[in-house]
Amino acid sequence: MRIREATNRDLVAVESLLTANDLPLDGVKENFSGFVVAEDKGEIAGAIGLEKFGSVALLRSAVVSPEYRGSGVGRRLVEQVLEQASHEGIEELFLLTTTAEKYFPRFGFSPTARSAVPAAVKASAEFQGACPDTAVVMTRRVTSATKVRA
Repeated sequence: MRIREATNRDLVAVESLLTANDLPLDGVKENFSGFVVAEDKGEIAGAIGLEKFGSVALLRSAVVSPEYRGSGVGRRLVEQVLEQASHEGIEELFLLTTTAEKYFPRFGFSPTARSAVPAAVKASAEFQGACPDTAVVMTRRVTSATKVRA
């Protein structure tokens, strides 16, 4: 398994994986330069994206193929994108989730109110309708510590 920056050749496979897992495609193509993928034997096993808005960013489109769930692929993808955010000077990350609100706290994310989200992030495709209003909003300050908590 190799975690690497996504390339334009990966877009169709990532979009297919997102669609197969009932996740939105809105904004994926426009922000694909901020994506990281997990590749195994030439196949995309997972992906995650970072949509940047100055010093804040939206962690988006986190997906792992069903056959790789529970293998640590998701953890490795999240850790990689947290490291990327730190290197790029991102101070705070936000995410929306309808299914993983119990997964992301191990990476330092905690629920927050939509009113606490910066206007630029709220203007993203994810906030403008790709994710339902019932999605949980989570946030995390970015530091050099990107490891999972026990």
